[in-house]
Amino acid sequence: MNRPLCVAIACALTFSAGCTVQSDRQEGAPVDEASSAELDRVEVSGTRVAGQETAAPKEARRAERRIAAEVAADMAMAMPSAPPPAVGVSMPLSEPANREQYARLDANPVHRVAESPVSTFSIDVDTGSYANVRRMLNAGTLPPADAVRAEEFLNYFDYGYAPPAATQVPFSVTTEIAPAPWAADRHLMLVGIKGYEVPKARIPASNLVFLIDTSGSMQSPDKLELLRAAFKAMAAELRPQDRVAIVAYAGSAGLVLPTTPGSDKAAIMDALDRLQAGGSTNGGAGIELAYLTAAENFIDGGVNRVILATDGDFNVGTVSVEALKTLVADRRESGIALTTLGFGTGNYNDAMAEQLANIGNGNHAYIDTLAEGRKVLVEEISSTMMTIAKDVKIQVEFNPAVVSEYRLIGYENRLLNREDFDNDKVDAGEIGAGHDVTALYEIVLAGSGGERLPPLRYAAADARTAAAGGEGAARFGGELAFLRLRYKAPDGDASRLIEQPILVSQVASAASERLRFAAAVAAFADALRGGTHIGEFTLQDLSMLAESARGADKDGYRGELVYLIEQARSLKVGGVAVSD
Repeated sequence: MNRPLCVAIACALTFSAGCTVQSDRQEGAPVDEASSAELDRVEVSGTRVAGQETAAPKEARRAERRIAAEVAADMAMAMPSAPPPAVGVSMPLSEPANREQYARLDANPVHRVAESPVSTFSIDVDTGSYANVRRMLNAGTLPPADAVRAEEFLNYFDYGYAPPAATQVPFSVTTEIAPAPWAADRHLMLVGIKGYEVPKARIPASNLVFLIDTSGSMQSPDKLELLRAAFKAMAAELRPQDRVAIVAYAGSAGLVLPTTPGSDKAAIMDALDRLQAGGSTNGGAGIELAYLTAAENFIDGGVNRVILATDGDFNVGTVSVEALKTLVADRRESGIALTTLGFGTGNYNDAMAEQLANIGNGNHAYIDTLAEGRKVLVEEISSTMMTIAKDVKIQVEFNPAVVSEYRLIGYENRLLNREDFDNDKVDAGEIGAGHDVTALYEIVLAGSGGERLPPLRYAAADARTAAAGGEGAARFGGELAFLRLRYKAPDGDASRLIEQPILVSQVASAASERLRFAAAVAAFADALRGGTHIGEFTLQDLSMLAESARGADKDGYRGELVYLIEQARSLKVGGVAVSD
C-alpha cells in the first residue's frame, strides 16, 4: 500500500463521525502589512493561475434570483445584510480581495484551410462555467474573461437532437450550416451529438462516495448549507440497490458515513446534517480516502463514482493542481469516475475543479442555487452518473476547395493533436446517458469574400479562388467537410470509428431556431470575453436573437439567458465586451 493511502487511512481511524478535524493552520496564509494595506484598496473578481494578471471588477453582494421556496429553509442561517452606516461613520472603501482562480484561456484562432484543414478535439459535457458566470452577473459583477468557456455555455442547453434509434451506437450525430448572424459573409457549422437515454429506473446500481469539503472556507450559506441541501435532494432519489458513503475532509480526512443502502435515507440525511465547517483543507487526503472507500464497495457492471463538492481552496497536504491531477489519473483506471461540484464565491478554484473532472473521466458543474443542484443531481441524474461512451474525440477535415477559413468556438482546453485522434492511449471526454454535446465552427466559404486572413502569395490558385460547389467539391461528391468521431465502450480499451460527410447541399439560406439559439449562446460567451469575433454585433442584438429563438422553453433556461444578457447590458460592458 502506498504511503499517501496509509496516511489517509490513519486519518480516517482518528476521525469522529460527524465532526470536523481542526488544524493549527488557519484558512489563508498571512500577509505582511504592506500587502494587507494594498489588498484593502484593490478588488478583484478572479485571478489566473500560474501568476497571470488579475481582473478587477467590483465584487457586489450575492443576489440569488432563482431560489425556490424551499431554499429559504436551508438558507435560514444566512446572515442579514449589514445596516447602513450612521452619519459621520467612515466605512471601508472596498471589500476583501477575491482569490478565485481560473486557468488562462486564449480563444481559438482563425485557420486557413489550405494550411491546416484538420481540426481535432475532445468532447466536453461540463456546464460549470455557465452557472458560475450566471452567479457573477446576478450579483452585479462582470466575470473575468478566463471564467468564460464557450463550450460550457453551449452545453448547458438542450437543443432537441434526436437520440440514436438503437443503443448499439451510443449517440446520434446532427449537423447544420447557415449564415452567421453577426456576419452575412460567414457561416456557422453546428455539430451536435446526443447520447441514448436511460430512464432513472434502469440506471445500474450505484456505488457513490460523497466527498465533501468541510474546511473553514466552506462556512457560508452558498457553500456548506447549499451543498447539504443539494445532496439531500439527490439522496431522496436513491433506490434500495444504490449505496452511498460520505467522506469529509478538512485538515485531515475521515469517513462520516460508511457505505449505506439508498433505502436508509434517515442515516444519510442525519450524516449530512452533522457536517460542520472548520479547519484547513487537505483535499488530497480526502480524494485518497474517497477512492479507497469506492474501491472497497465496487459494483461490477454498476455506477462507481466519487462526487467531490468543494470551493477548491486546498491549502494543506497535496495542493498542486498537477499533483492532484496525477493522483486522480492513477485512480481512474480502476473504473471509478470523478464528478466535481463547485460551490461558493471569493476563493473558488475553478481551474482545479474543472481539470480534476477532465482527468477523472467525469464531469464538472457549478452549483449556485438549489435549483441548479436539483438540475444536476436529480433531473439529469442519468447523464451525470451513467457513462455510455468514453474517450470521445471529434475530428473535422475541411475541403479547401469549398471552405477557405474556419474557427472552432470554444474547447480551447480540449484541443488535440491531429495524430491523437487515432491513438487510443490519449484520454478524451466522456458522454453520459441522454447528454447533448454541441460544437460550433465559424467557417468562410471559398470565394465569399468573408476571409479574415490575407491571401498567401504562393498559395495554390484553386485553394484561393475556387467557389463553393466548384470542381473541388465535385471531386468529393459535393463534400464541404468530413466528420469523424472516435469513442470507446465504457468498459472497452479499443476505440470505434464513426464517419460522416458534411455536404455543400446542407448549406441553408437561414438558420433554424436551434442554430439561432446556439449562435446567441456562443456570441454571448464571446461578448463576455471581449467581443473580438462578433464584429459590431451588440448585446441588444444578442438579446433579440436569443428571444427570437427561445422556443417552448418549458424549463425557463432559455429565458434566463435573455435575462443574463440584459444584466450584462445594464452593467455597461463597454471595453470588456461589445458595446451597445
